Amino acid sequence: MKTRILLGWGTLTGLLSIAGPSGLEAATAPGGAGSDDVRRDAAVLAVEKVLPTVVNIRTETIIERRDPFEQMLREFWGPYYRRPGQEKTYSLGSGVMIDEDGWVLTNFHVVNRANRVLVKLADGREFEAQTMFGTSYTDVALLHIVSEKKEKFTAARFAADDDVRLAETVLALGNPFGLGVSVSRGIISSKSRRPPAENEPLEVEDWLQTDAAINPGSSGGPLINLHGEIVGISVAVYREGQGIGFAIPVKRVSEALSEIYTPETVPGDTRAPRLWFGANVRPGTTPLTVRAVQAESPAWKAGLRERDAILQVNGRTPRSFIDFNTEVINTGDKRDLTLRVQQGGAERTLSLRLLREDSFFNAALIRGKIGASVQDLTPKLAQAFGLRDISGVVVSDVESGSPAAKTGLIADMIITAINDQAISSQVVLAKTLHARKKGDKVTLEVLVPRQRGPMLVYYRERTELQVR
Repeated sequence: MKTRILLGWGTLTGLLSIAGPSGLEAATAPGGAGSDDVRRDAAVLAVEKVLPTVVNIRTETIIERRDPFEQMLREFWGPYYRRPGQEKTYSLGSGVMIDEDGWVLTNFHVVNRANRVLVKLADGREFEAQTMFGTSYTDVALLHIVSEKKEKFTAARFAADDDVRLAETVLALGNPFGLGVSVSRGIISSKSRRPPAENEPLEVEDWLQTDAAINPGSSGGPLINLHGEIVGISVAVYREGQGIGFAIPVKRVSEALSEIYTPETVPGDTRAPRLWFGANVRPGTTPLTVRAVQAESPAWKAGLRERDAILQVNGRTPRSFIDFNTEVINTGDKRDLTLRVQQGGAERTLSLRLLREDSFFNAALIRGKIGASVQDLTPKLAQAFGLRDISGVVVSDVESGSPAAKTGLIADMIITAINDQAISSQVVLAKTLHARKKGDKVTLEVLVPRQRGPMLVYYRERTELQVR
Protein backbone atom coordinates (compact mmCIF):
# COMPACT_ATOMS: atom_id res chain seq x y z
CA MET A 1 0.00 0.00 0.00
CA LYS A 2 1.34 3.44 -0.92
CA THR A 3 0.82 6.46 1.32
CA ARG A 4 0.67 9.91 -0.23
CA ILE A 5 1.25 13.06 1.80
CA LEU A 6 -0.43 16.14 0.35
CA LEU A 7 0.88 19.56 1.30
CA GLY A 8 -1.49 22.50 1.06
CA TRP A 9 -0.33 25.88 -0.17
CA GLY A 10 -0.15 27.20 3.32
CA THR A 11 2.14 24.39 4.38
CA LEU A 12 4.38 24.84 1.36
CA THR A 13 4.65 28.62 1.80
CA GLY A 14 5.40 28.04 5.48
CA LEU A 15 8.24 25.76 4.46
CA LEU A 16 9.57 28.38 2.06
CA SER A 17 9.36 31.13 4.64
CA ILE A 18 11.22 29.06 7.20
CA ALA A 19 13.83 27.46 4.93
CA GLY A 20 14.31 30.28 2.47
CA PRO A 21 15.99 29.67 -0.90
CA SER A 22 18.91 27.82 0.64
CA GLY A 23 16.55 25.54 2.56
CA LEU A 24 14.63 24.68 -0.63
CA GLU A 25 17.87 23.78 -2.40
CA ALA A 26 18.82 21.47 0.49
CA ALA A 27 15.41 19.80 0.35
CA THR A 28 15.61 19.02 -3.35
CA ALA A 29 19.32 18.45 -3.96
CA PRO A 30 20.44 14.89 -4.66
CA GLY A 31 21.73 13.27 -1.51
CA GLY A 32 20.20 15.99 0.66
CA ALA A 33 17.66 15.61 3.43
CA GLY A 34 14.61 15.81 1.17
CA SER A 35 12.79 13.75 -1.46
CA ASP A 36 15.89 12.22 -3.05
CA ASP A 37 16.83 10.63 0.30
CA VAL A 38 13.35 9.15 0.51
CA ARG A 39 13.61 7.66 -2.98
CA ARG A 40 17.09 6.22 -2.46
CA ASP A 41 16.08 4.02 0.44
CA ALA A 42 17.86 0.89 1.64
CA ALA A 43 16.34 -1.25 -1.13
CA VAL A 44 17.57 1.07 -3.88
CA LEU A 45 21.05 1.23 -2.35
CA ALA A 46 21.19 -2.57 -2.07
CA VAL A 47 20.18 -3.00 -5.71
CA GLU A 48 22.76 -0.43 -6.87
CA LYS A 49 25.40 -2.36 -4.95
CA VAL A 50 24.55 -5.79 -6.41
CA LEU A 51 23.40 -4.67 -9.88
CA PRO A 52 26.81 -5.08 -11.63
CA THR A 53 27.15 -8.66 -10.35
CA VAL A 54 23.90 -10.04 -11.84
CA VAL A 55 24.32 -11.83 -15.17
CA ASN A 56 22.28 -13.48 -17.88
CA ILE A 57 23.13 -17.08 -18.76
CA ARG A 58 22.36 -18.49 -22.20
CA THR A 59 23.00 -22.16 -22.92
CA GLU A 60 23.19 -24.26 -26.06
CA THR A 61 22.66 -28.02 -25.83
CA ILE A 62 23.29 -30.49 -28.63
CA ILE A 63 21.00 -33.51 -28.60
CA GLU A 64 22.23 -36.58 -30.45
CA ARG A 65 19.72 -38.61 -32.44
CA ARG A 66 19.80 -42.26 -31.36
CA ASP A 67 17.40 -43.70 -33.93
CA PRO A 68 18.81 -47.11 -35.09
CA PHE A 69 16.93 -46.83 -38.42
CA GLU A 70 18.53 -43.45 -39.16
CA GLN A 71 21.94 -44.81 -38.20
CA MET A 72 21.49 -47.68 -40.64
CA LEU A 73 20.50 -45.28 -43.44
CA ARG A 74 23.49 -43.07 -42.67
CA GLU A 75 25.91 -46.00 -42.77
CA PHE A 76 24.35 -47.48 -45.94
CA TRP A 77 23.91 -44.29 -47.98
CA GLY A 78 26.91 -42.43 -46.60
CA PRO A 79 27.21 -38.86 -47.99
CA TYR A 80 23.88 -39.13 -49.81
CA TYR A 81 21.95 -39.26 -46.52
CA ARG A 82 22.23 -35.70 -45.22
CA ARG A 83 19.63 -35.50 -42.49
CA PRO A 84 21.40 -34.02 -39.46
CA GLY A 85 22.07 -36.37 -36.58
CA GLN A 86 21.88 -33.58 -34.03
CA GLU A 87 19.42 -31.03 -32.70
CA LYS A 88 20.15 -27.89 -30.72
CA THR A 89 18.09 -26.57 -27.82
CA TYR A 90 18.50 -23.23 -26.05
CA SER A 91 17.62 -21.98 -22.58
CA LEU A 92 17.97 -18.84 -20.50
CA GLY A 93 18.65 -18.23 -16.83
CA SER A 94 20.42 -15.89 -14.44
CA GLY A 95 23.45 -15.94 -12.18
CA VAL A 96 25.57 -13.80 -9.89
CA MET A 97 29.31 -13.05 -9.87
CA ILE A 98 30.82 -14.14 -6.55
CA ASP A 99 34.55 -13.69 -7.22
CA GLU A 100 36.47 -10.93 -8.97
CA ASP A 101 38.34 -13.46 -11.14
CA GLY A 102 35.15 -14.30 -13.04
CA TRP A 103 33.38 -17.02 -11.06
CA VAL A 104 29.60 -17.06 -11.47
CA LEU A 105 27.07 -18.83 -9.24
CA THR A 106 23.83 -20.20 -10.73
CA ASN A 107 21.45 -23.19 -10.61
CA PHE A 108 22.64 -26.55 -11.87
CA HIS A 109 19.40 -27.03 -13.81
CA VAL A 110 20.13 -23.85 -15.78
CA VAL A 111 23.39 -25.20 -17.25
CA ASN A 112 23.01 -28.98 -16.93
CA ARG A 113 24.17 -30.88 -20.03
CA ALA A 114 24.82 -27.65 -21.92
CA ASN A 115 27.46 -27.86 -24.64
CA ARG A 116 28.01 -24.12 -24.62
CA VAL A 117 27.35 -21.50 -21.94
CA LEU A 118 27.42 -17.74 -22.59
CA VAL A 119 27.42 -15.24 -19.72
CA LYS A 120 26.19 -11.69 -20.37
CA LEU A 121 27.03 -9.01 -17.83
CA ALA A 122 24.75 -6.19 -16.75
CA ASP A 123 26.80 -3.77 -18.88
CA GLY A 124 26.11 -5.82 -22.04
CA ARG A 125 29.48 -7.57 -22.42
CA GLU A 126 29.32 -11.29 -23.14
CA PHE A 127 31.79 -14.06 -22.29
CA GLU A 128 31.89 -17.81 -22.77
CA ALA A 129 32.11 -19.95 -19.66
CA GLN A 130 35.23 -22.13 -19.77
CA THR A 131 34.54 -24.56 -16.92
CA MET A 132 31.56 -25.66 -14.86
CA PHE A 133 31.15 -27.51 -11.56
CA GLY A 134 27.88 -28.54 -9.96
CA THR A 135 25.53 -31.28 -8.76
CA SER A 136 21.85 -31.86 -9.42
CA TYR A 137 21.01 -32.81 -5.84
CA THR A 138 22.18 -29.39 -4.59
CA ASP A 139 21.04 -27.55 -7.76
CA VAL A 140 24.11 -25.33 -7.38
CA ALA A 141 26.63 -24.75 -10.18
CA LEU A 142 29.75 -22.63 -10.51
CA LEU A 143 30.90 -21.21 -13.85
CA HIS A 144 34.24 -19.64 -14.72
CA ILE A 145 34.50 -16.98 -17.41
CA VAL A 146 37.82 -15.82 -18.77
CA SER A 147 38.44 -12.44 -20.35
CA GLU A 148 41.35 -11.83 -22.71
CA LYS A 149 42.43 -8.80 -20.68
CA LYS A 150 42.27 -10.79 -17.41
CA GLU A 151 40.22 -8.02 -15.88
CA LYS A 152 38.68 -8.01 -12.44
CA PHE A 153 34.90 -8.15 -12.03
CA THR A 154 32.57 -6.79 -9.36
CA ALA A 155 31.55 -9.59 -6.99
CA ALA A 156 28.63 -9.91 -4.58
CA ARG A 157 29.06 -10.95 -0.97
CA PHE A 158 27.34 -13.74 0.97
CA ALA A 159 25.35 -13.08 4.11
CA ALA A 160 26.34 -15.12 7.15
CA ASP A 161 24.88 -18.63 7.41
CA ASP A 162 21.32 -18.61 8.81
CA ASP A 163 21.38 -14.80 9.00
CA VAL A 164 17.84 -14.40 7.71
CA ARG A 165 14.71 -13.41 9.58
CA LEU A 166 11.02 -14.08 9.03
CA ALA A 167 9.27 -11.05 7.49
CA GLU A 168 12.66 -9.54 6.55
CA THR A 169 12.57 -7.49 3.35
CA VAL A 170 14.40 -9.22 0.49
CA LEU A 171 14.96 -8.44 -3.20
CA ALA A 172 15.01 -11.00 -6.01
CA LEU A 173 17.31 -10.00 -8.87
CA GLY A 174 17.70 -11.61 -12.27
CA ASN A 175 18.77 -10.94 -15.83
CA PRO A 176 16.41 -13.32 -17.62
CA PHE A 177 16.64 -12.21 -21.25
CA GLY A 178 19.92 -10.30 -21.32
CA LEU A 179 18.06 -7.01 -21.62
CA GLY A 180 18.97 -5.78 -18.14
CA VAL A 181 18.46 -6.63 -14.51
CA SER A 182 14.93 -7.12 -13.19
CA VAL A 183 14.09 -6.61 -9.51
CA SER A 184 11.15 -7.66 -7.36
CA ARG A 185 10.60 -6.97 -3.69
CA GLY A 186 9.05 -9.03 -0.91
CA ILE A 187 9.64 -10.61 2.47
CA ILE A 188 10.87 -13.95 3.82
CA SER A 189 7.68 -15.92 4.32
CA SER A 190 9.23 -19.16 5.57
CA LYS A 191 12.71 -20.40 6.44
CA SER A 192 14.37 -23.74 5.71
CA ARG A 193 13.36 -26.29 8.32
CA ARG A 194 14.63 -29.68 7.08
CA PRO A 195 18.22 -30.65 7.97
CA PRO A 196 20.46 -31.47 4.97
CA ALA A 197 20.75 -35.12 3.89
CA GLU A 198 23.81 -36.29 1.96
CA ASN A 199 23.20 -36.77 -1.78
CA GLU A 200 19.45 -36.23 -1.36
CA PRO A 201 17.83 -33.79 -3.81
CA LEU A 202 16.64 -30.46 -2.49
CA GLU A 203 12.90 -30.24 -1.85
CA VAL A 204 10.58 -27.41 -0.86
CA GLU A 205 11.40 -28.05 2.82
CA ASP A 206 15.03 -27.04 2.14
CA TRP A 207 14.25 -23.67 0.59
CA LEU A 208 13.52 -20.15 1.69
CA GLN A 209 10.00 -19.07 0.75
CA THR A 210 9.38 -15.49 -0.37
CA ASP A 211 6.60 -13.47 -1.94
CA ALA A 212 9.15 -11.56 -4.03
CA ALA A 213 8.23 -12.45 -7.60
CA ILE A 214 10.73 -14.76 -9.29
CA ASN A 215 10.24 -13.91 -12.94
CA PRO A 216 10.68 -16.44 -15.78
CA GLY A 217 14.38 -16.82 -16.54
CA SER A 218 15.46 -15.53 -13.12
CA SER A 219 16.46 -18.96 -11.79
CA GLY A 220 20.02 -18.72 -10.51
CA GLY A 221 19.75 -15.02 -9.68
CA PRO A 222 20.49 -13.75 -6.16
CA LEU A 223 18.00 -13.14 -3.38
CA ILE A 224 19.54 -10.34 -1.32
CA ASN A 225 18.87 -8.52 1.95
CA LEU A 226 18.87 -4.76 2.44
CA HIS A 227 22.62 -4.82 3.09
CA GLY A 228 23.14 -6.08 -0.47
CA GLU A 229 24.25 -9.53 0.73
CA ILE A 230 23.20 -12.83 -0.87
CA VAL A 231 20.82 -14.74 1.41
CA GLY A 232 19.78 -17.26 -1.25
CA ILE A 233 19.75 -18.26 -4.91
CA SER A 234 16.37 -18.14 -6.66
CA VAL A 235 15.37 -21.60 -7.78
CA ALA A 236 11.65 -21.89 -8.52
CA VAL A 237 8.20 -20.38 -8.43
CA TYR A 238 5.19 -22.29 -7.10
CA ARG A 239 2.80 -22.30 -10.03
CA GLU A 240 -0.18 -23.50 -7.98
CA GLY A 241 0.11 -20.62 -5.54
CA GLN A 242 0.00 -16.91 -6.28
CA GLY A 243 3.14 -14.95 -5.48
CA ILE A 244 5.09 -17.82 -3.92
CA GLY A 245 8.76 -18.20 -4.83
CA PHE A 246 11.64 -20.24 -3.44
CA ALA A 247 15.39 -19.79 -3.03
CA ILE A 248 18.22 -22.05 -1.88
CA PRO A 249 19.48 -20.59 1.43
CA VAL A 250 23.03 -19.29 1.46
CA LYS A 251 24.07 -21.90 4.03
CA ARG A 252 23.17 -24.71 1.61
CA VAL A 253 24.87 -22.82 -1.23
CA SER A 254 28.07 -22.52 0.82
CA GLU A 255 28.01 -26.21 1.69
CA ALA A 256 27.57 -27.13 -1.97
CA LEU A 257 30.36 -24.83 -3.16
CA SER A 258 32.80 -26.20 -0.60
CA GLU A 259 32.19 -29.68 -2.04
CA ILE A 260 32.18 -28.96 -5.77
CA TYR A 261 35.06 -26.43 -5.78
CA THR A 262 38.15 -27.98 -4.23
CA PRO A 263 41.82 -28.38 -5.21
CA GLU A 264 40.87 -31.83 -6.55
CA THR A 265 38.15 -30.53 -8.89
CA VAL A 266 39.58 -27.22 -10.07
CA PRO A 267 41.61 -27.63 -13.28
CA GLY A 268 45.10 -26.18 -13.33
CA ASP A 269 46.81 -24.71 -16.40
CA THR A 270 49.12 -27.65 -17.07
CA ARG A 271 48.34 -29.87 -14.12
CA ALA A 272 48.13 -33.54 -15.06
CA PRO A 273 47.42 -35.65 -13.21
CA ARG A 274 45.30 -33.97 -10.54
CA LEU A 275 46.59 -33.43 -7.03
CA TRP A 276 45.16 -34.52 -3.69
CA PHE A 277 44.84 -32.01 -0.82
CA GLY A 278 42.01 -33.63 1.14
CA ALA A 279 40.21 -30.67 2.76
CA ASN A 280 37.69 -28.06 1.73
CA VAL A 281 36.83 -24.67 3.18
CA ARG A 282 33.55 -22.90 3.71
CA PRO A 283 32.90 -19.87 1.46
CA GLY A 284 31.70 -16.56 2.79
CA THR A 285 33.53 -16.60 6.13
CA THR A 286 36.34 -14.34 7.32
CA PRO A 287 38.74 -15.88 8.05
CA LEU A 288 38.08 -19.02 6.03
CA THR A 289 37.11 -22.05 8.10
CA VAL A 290 37.70 -25.71 7.30
CA ARG A 291 34.45 -27.54 6.63
CA ALA A 292 35.72 -31.10 6.24
CA VAL A 293 38.98 -33.09 6.06
CA GLN A 294 39.36 -36.51 4.42
CA ALA A 295 40.92 -39.14 6.65
CA GLU A 296 44.51 -40.09 5.72
CA SER A 297 44.74 -37.23 3.22
CA PRO A 298 47.79 -34.92 3.08
CA ALA A 299 45.80 -32.23 4.93
CA TRP A 300 44.79 -34.70 7.64
CA LYS A 301 48.33 -36.01 8.12
CA ALA A 302 49.62 -32.43 8.45
CA GLY A 303 47.21 -31.82 11.34
CA LEU A 304 44.46 -29.77 9.64
CA ARG A 305 41.08 -30.37 11.27
CA GLU A 306 37.46 -29.39 10.85
CA ARG A 307 36.58 -25.87 12.09
CA ASP A 308 40.21 -24.67 11.92
CA ALA A 309 40.46 -21.04 10.79
CA ILE A 310 42.89 -20.47 7.93
CA LEU A 311 44.86 -17.28 8.53
CA GLN A 312 47.47 -17.58 5.78
CA VAL A 313 48.43 -19.83 2.89
CA ASN A 314 52.06 -19.71 1.74
CA GLY A 315 52.61 -16.55 3.78
CA ARG A 316 49.66 -14.46 2.58
CA THR A 317 46.03 -14.00 3.61
CA PRO A 318 43.58 -15.51 1.08
CA ARG A 319 40.89 -13.04 0.00
CA SER A 320 38.31 -15.78 -0.78
CA PHE A 321 37.86 -19.52 -0.80
CA ILE A 322 38.47 -19.51 -4.56
CA ASP A 323 41.71 -17.61 -4.04
CA PHE A 324 42.70 -20.15 -1.37
CA ASN A 325 42.07 -23.15 -3.64
CA THR A 326 43.95 -21.48 -6.50
CA GLU A 327 46.99 -20.97 -4.27
CA VAL A 328 46.87 -24.61 -3.15
CA ILE A 329 46.70 -25.78 -6.78
CA ASN A 330 49.55 -23.53 -7.91
CA THR A 331 51.79 -24.90 -5.16
CA GLY A 332 51.78 -28.27 -6.93
CA ASP A 333 53.43 -31.45 -5.72
CA LYS A 334 57.04 -30.31 -6.10
CA ARG A 335 57.19 -28.04 -3.04
CA ASP A 336 55.58 -27.80 0.39
CA LEU A 337 52.31 -25.98 1.08
CA THR A 338 52.42 -23.87 4.25
CA LEU A 339 49.27 -23.05 6.22
CA ARG A 340 48.94 -20.73 9.19
CA VAL A 341 45.81 -21.78 11.10
CA GLN A 342 44.02 -21.04 14.34
CA GLN A 343 43.20 -24.33 16.02
CA GLY A 344 41.25 -23.97 19.19
CA GLY A 345 42.80 -21.00 20.98
CA ALA A 346 46.28 -21.33 19.50
CA GLU A 347 47.89 -20.53 16.16
CA ARG A 348 49.84 -23.24 14.36
CA THR A 349 51.92 -23.46 11.20
CA LEU A 350 51.32 -26.61 9.16
CA SER A 351 53.38 -27.91 6.26
CA LEU A 352 52.32 -30.56 3.76
CA ARG A 353 53.02 -31.88 0.28
CA LEU A 354 50.18 -32.54 -2.16
CA LEU A 355 50.07 -36.01 -3.73
CA ARG A 356 49.41 -37.02 -7.30
CA GLU A 357 45.93 -38.49 -7.39
CA ASP A 358 46.91 -41.32 -9.71
CA SER A 359 49.37 -42.57 -7.08
CA PHE A 360 46.49 -43.30 -4.71
CA PHE A 361 43.17 -43.22 -6.54
CA ASN A 362 43.51 -46.18 -8.84
CA ALA A 363 41.79 -49.27 -10.20
CA ALA A 364 42.59 -51.27 -7.05
CA LEU A 365 40.60 -48.84 -4.91
CA ILE A 366 37.59 -49.08 -7.25
CA ARG A 367 37.67 -52.86 -7.23
CA GLY A 368 37.93 -52.87 -3.44
CA LYS A 369 34.91 -50.59 -3.07
CA ILE A 370 32.45 -52.04 -5.62
CA GLY A 371 34.04 -55.25 -6.93
CA ALA A 372 34.48 -54.21 -10.55
CA SER A 373 37.51 -53.49 -12.73
CA VAL A 374 37.31 -50.52 -15.08
CA GLN A 375 39.40 -48.77 -17.70
CA ASP A 376 39.25 -45.24 -19.09
CA LEU A 377 37.07 -44.67 -22.13
CA THR A 378 39.75 -43.26 -24.42
CA PRO A 379 38.79 -41.57 -27.72
CA LYS A 380 40.08 -44.61 -29.61
CA LEU A 381 38.03 -46.97 -27.45
CA ALA A 382 34.95 -44.76 -27.77
CA GLN A 383 35.28 -44.89 -31.54
CA ALA A 384 35.45 -48.69 -31.40
CA PHE A 385 32.21 -48.69 -29.40
CA GLY A 386 30.60 -46.37 -31.94
CA LEU A 387 30.23 -43.52 -29.43
CA ARG A 388 30.95 -39.83 -29.88
CA ASP A 389 31.36 -37.08 -27.26
CA ILE A 390 31.01 -39.55 -24.41
CA SER A 391 33.34 -39.68 -21.39
CA GLY A 392 33.43 -42.31 -18.68
CA VAL A 393 34.93 -45.66 -17.72
CA VAL A 394 34.30 -49.07 -19.26
CA VAL A 395 33.53 -52.03 -17.00
CA SER A 396 35.96 -54.81 -17.94
CA ASP A 397 35.28 -57.39 -15.21
CA VAL A 398 32.85 -57.89 -12.29
CA GLU A 399 33.42 -60.06 -9.19
CA SER A 400 30.71 -62.59 -8.46
CA GLY A 401 28.62 -61.58 -5.44
CA SER A 402 30.12 -58.05 -5.31
CA PRO A 403 28.04 -54.86 -5.01
CA ALA A 404 28.61 -54.27 -8.73
CA ALA A 405 27.29 -57.74 -9.58
CA LYS A 406 24.26 -57.38 -7.29
CA THR A 407 23.23 -54.14 -8.99
CA GLY A 408 23.53 -55.68 -12.46
CA LEU A 409 26.81 -54.26 -13.77
CA ILE A 410 28.41 -56.41 -16.46
CA ALA A 411 31.39 -56.15 -18.77
CA ASP A 412 31.22 -53.52 -21.56
CA MET A 413 28.83 -51.27 -19.66
CA ILE A 414 30.06 -47.66 -19.55
CA ILE A 415 29.79 -45.70 -16.29
CA THR A 416 29.34 -42.02 -17.24
CA ALA A 417 28.42 -40.42 -13.89
CA ILE A 418 28.35 -41.06 -10.15
CA ASN A 419 25.93 -39.10 -7.97
CA ASP A 420 25.28 -36.91 -11.05
CA GLN A 421 28.96 -35.96 -11.30
CA ALA A 422 30.36 -36.67 -14.75
CA ILE A 423 33.21 -39.20 -14.81
CA SER A 424 36.15 -38.34 -17.05
CA SER A 425 38.50 -41.06 -15.79
CA GLN A 426 38.82 -43.87 -13.27
CA VAL A 427 40.63 -41.44 -10.96
CA VAL A 428 37.44 -39.37 -10.65
CA LEU A 429 35.40 -42.49 -9.89
CA ALA A 430 37.96 -43.73 -7.35
CA LYS A 431 38.13 -40.37 -5.60
CA THR A 432 34.36 -40.28 -5.15
CA LEU A 433 34.23 -43.86 -3.88
CA HIS A 434 37.12 -43.22 -1.47
CA ALA A 435 35.04 -40.57 0.31
CA ARG A 436 32.20 -43.07 0.90
CA LYS A 437 32.06 -45.26 4.00
CA LYS A 438 31.13 -48.93 4.03
CA GLY A 439 27.37 -49.24 3.51
CA ASP A 440 26.95 -45.86 1.82
CA LYS A 441 24.88 -45.85 -1.36
CA VAL A 442 25.91 -44.21 -4.63
CA THR A 443 23.96 -43.69 -7.84
CA LEU A 444 25.60 -44.60 -11.13
CA GLU A 445 24.57 -43.52 -14.61
CA VAL A 446 25.53 -46.19 -17.12
CA LEU A 447 25.28 -46.87 -20.83
CA VAL A 448 23.99 -50.40 -21.37
CA PRO A 449 24.81 -52.09 -24.73
CA ARG A 450 22.01 -53.94 -26.52
CA GLN A 451 22.32 -55.83 -29.78
CA ARG A 452 19.62 -54.91 -32.31
CA GLY A 453 20.21 -57.03 -35.37
CA PRO A 454 23.55 -56.04 -36.87
CA MET A 455 23.70 -52.87 -34.73
CA LEU A 456 24.86 -52.22 -31.17
CA VAL A 457 22.62 -49.69 -29.40
CA TYR A 458 23.30 -48.09 -26.01
CA TYR A 459 20.58 -47.22 -23.50
CA ARG A 460 21.13 -44.87 -20.59
CA GLU A 461 20.11 -46.24 -17.19
CA ARG A 462 20.50 -45.28 -13.52
CA THR A 463 21.36 -47.82 -10.88
CA GLU A 464 22.19 -47.71 -7.19
CA LEU A 465 24.78 -49.77 -5.33
CA GLN A 466 26.16 -50.02 -1.82
CA VAL A 467 29.92 -49.64 -1.40
CA ARG A 468 31.84 -52.10 0.74
